[in-house]
This record gives sequence, C-alpha cells and structure tokens, in this order.
Amino acid sequence: MNTRTASAPQPFRSQPMPRQKVGATEWELAAVEAARGRFDLLSLWATEDAVLMALRQVESGLTDVLSYPLAAGVFPSVAAQHPAAQRLERAIHDLYGHRAEAAPDTRAWLDHGRWGIAAPLGAATPGPALPPYEFLPVEGESLHQVAVGPVHAGIIEPGHFRFTAQGEAVVRLEARLGYTHKGVDALMRGASLARGAELAGRVSGDSALAYAWAYAQAAESALGAEVPARALYLRTIMAELERLANHLGDIGAICNDAAMAMMLAQCGVLREAVLRAADAAFGHRFLRDRIVPGGVTHDLDARGISTIAGLLARLRNRFPACVALYDGTPSLLGRTVSTGTLAPELARHFGAGGPIGRASGRDFDTRRDCAYAPYDDLTFNVPRRADGDVNARIWIRIREVEQSLALIEQCIARLPEGPVFAAPAAAGEPREGLGLVEGFRGDVLVWLALAADGSITRCHLRDPSWFQWPLLEAVIEGNIIADFPLCNKSFNCSYSGHDL
Repeated sequence: MNTRTASAPQPFRSQPMPRQKVGATEWELAAVEAARGRFDLLSLWATEDAVLMALRQVESGLTDVLSYPLAAGVFPSVAAQHPAAQRLERAIHDLYGHRAEAAPDTRAWLDHGRWGIAAPLGAATPGPALPPYEFLPVEGESLHQVAVGPVHAGIIEPGHFRFTAQGEAVVRLEARLGYTHKGVDALMRGASLARGAELAGRVSGDSALAYAWAYAQAAESALGAEVPARALYLRTIMAELERLANHLGDIGAICNDAAMAMMLAQCGVLREAVLRAADAAFGHRFLRDRIVPGGVTHDLDARGISTIAGLLARLRNRFPACVALYDGTPSLLGRTVSTGTLAPELARHFGAGGPIGRASGRDFDTRRDCAYAPYDDLTFNVPRRADGDVNARIWIRIREVEQSLALIEQCIARLPEGPVFAAPAAAGEPREGLGLVEGFRGDVLVWLALAADGSITRCHLRDPSWFQWPLLEAVIEGNIIADFPLCNKSFNCSYSGHDL
C-alpha cells in the first residue's frame, strides 16, 4: 500500500491513475485504518476479477485506488471493520456475485428479485426467487411498526422506510432502497467516451452537471488531457449555478415540511430564476450535456454574462430577506433546532460529505481539499458548524449560497479568452482515471477504465448519498415520526444516484 506523505493537501492528479494491487493483509489493514479515521473511504466497487477501494489519506489529502484480485469470487470484508462499506459490499454481491468474507450483512440490496438473473455483471445466472426482505429485529416493550413507501405522496422517488416506534418516539428506522435501479453500470460497458458522458449526466437529474464534470475529470485523468482554461472557468460557473438552484430549493422545501409555505414560495421563485438564467446562458435549465471530456459544449457570450450578472444582483437583493424570515420565525426554529442531530463522530466515521457532514463538524470540501482547477485559484470559505441538527444543515446551505454567488462573480471577472474544448488524444492502450467533484450533496466520484480503442470497460459512479442514507436512519432515533419528513428533506439524499 502507498505510504507517501505530504505536509498539506495535494492538488488532485490529472494523469492516468492505475490501481495498486494489494494482498489480503494490506487490504484488511486499509479497512482498519479507514475505521480508525486515518483514511476516508471514498468508494468500494468491483470488476469481473477484482474488488477496488478508493481511499483518501486524511492528513495528506492524497488519493489512491487499491485493487484486491479475487480468488474464487471471495474478498475480505471491509464492512467487518468499517460499517460505511456495508451497503457497497451488498451492491457488489448483487451486481457481480462476489462475496465479502465475514460480512456483517449479506442481504440483497439493489436486487429485489425482479431482474430475472442473478449477478448480471458477473456470471449472470438465472436468478432464484429471493425470500421476503428481512428487516432487522427490534425487541422491547410496547413497540409498533409503521411502514412508509415505497410510493410516497407528492413528486418523490420511491424508497421504503420501516419505523419501529414506542409511542411517538422512533426507536429504529431502516430504509429499503434500490427501486430506481436502472443498470447504469451495465449501460456503461462498451460505450464510447461520448456516450459515457451522456449516461453520467443522467445518473441523478439534480446533479447532472456534477456527474458530468466528475466523469470528464476521470476521462481527462486517464488520457492525460489538458482542458482549456476558459472551459474550466465555465465549468465552475455552471457548477455553482447548479449548487445555487439545489440549495435554494432545499432551504424552501425543508421549511415547508415545518409548515412554512412562505419560505417554499420565496425560495422557489429564486430557484426558478437560477434555472432560467442557466437556460439563457448555457442552453439548458439543468445544464445537462454541457460538460464533456476535453471541455464544454457551450461558450458564454456577452448576453449570457449579462444574464448571470442580473441573476446575482437579484439574489443578493432578495435572498437576505428569506434568511431573515427563517431566522426571525420562532415557530419555525422550534421545529428545526435540536431536531435530527447527527453526531460529529458519526459524520466523520461515514465520511459524510456536503452540507450533511459540514453541519456536523466534518471540515471537508473537494473544491478546497482536492484542489482541482480552477478552484485552486479562487477565494472562498467552506462553512462549518458542530451542532448537526436540521437548523445547522439549513444554515450551511445559506452560507454556501453566499459563497456560490462570490465564486460566480470571481469566475466572470477572471474568465480568460480562448477555446472551450480540446479533443483528448486517443489512449492507444488501456487506461484508468479517477474523478472527484464537489456536487451540492457532497463529493461525487467517478472511476473510469478505458480499453485501448477508447471504449469503456468499466465505469463506477458513486453518489454522496451512499454514505448519507445510513446516517439519516441514525438521526431520526429519539425523534417523533412526524419529524421524519423534516429530517429527510434536510438530508435530501438521492434515490436515483444511489440505486444506479
């Protein structure tokens, strides 16, 4: 295992990033060190003949990919040491049939017994009928269960939540996901680089730009491609527009779940203004297919710059009133303060990214700590709190809105002249690359393996929700069932990005 050290966080590498083959001893040691907090577990995934683990050294900021060659389809369980890996291991088994030895949980995760085959990316044998899903047992006096979903009221993706309660207080929540599985991993196999970019941008619709950038970053890393400076700044403007739209929507929606419809309406108006500006400036409300390996597909002309400048002025004028309304409404604060508190230790242990982690003291943001261009040349603060409740998660989003406004202004002021796309050179040999980008939920990871002809042999996409969904189960304990919508919306985990 790599033992390099550095005195400060290092820039994210923009060169081919081959995996490091390790044996069982090194693999298990990495799992132990991740559990101890020396490493952040970035992801865990598989190929036909190996299991891979991406780790970030907390002290140095260096990132590595470890590869454990499979013997008879078995590998040492990471989750046996580090619970954050548990659902990723279950997904590996569902997709490839590889078995984690001594795994603490061997239940199916993505496979609901509806595929017709088992391990579709591995041996792909006819799938036996799966037994009914067994939720974890809960014992105690006067307990009852409440089942919610997978179909929900309103416009929301499917997920099943099983509450065990004692009176009104929740004793345990267990989620059952996988209903939005669409086979992204299988669709990526054999796809061209361009087709892969389209698929990546459709993994989770509200993060189309973040996924596209992480995919492009992985491809550019694998191919050693240089991206024009103007394209990098345009990517940043788009990324911050996506962050603005989602944070504004989340702030309003959280308040609406506490019966404050006025905040939903006001934030909804501002969110719509962001989406319309994105459409006017870049040709798509959700910025889909705007980023491709090698650059961007749309330049920003004088009219687009004027549109964005007008948006920034409007937000700076209107958003402070929304903040004052939130902070000056005691009945609203009575619902958000001390509700759904996530302990800092849990946030650190699971490597929770984005506002979820930063509201509970985890001081991590890939824009700063992985230092990819042009963020390494921009000035911004990463807001952080330690109280970890719904109120803290709202305030982190508020402060990130303010930072996004400043970042967009900087990018427009510094926007260099020049091309916005440079076609990456052909690989000519198998290559691998890793992309890591800060989406509005947290760090989005893409690992890409290319064949000599440039086609995709394997692409793994990891949403930050993989490490956030389990924490939602933890924060609702001790709260009342009626506060679940509030906690759930303050997390706003992705179903589609998680289920792939």
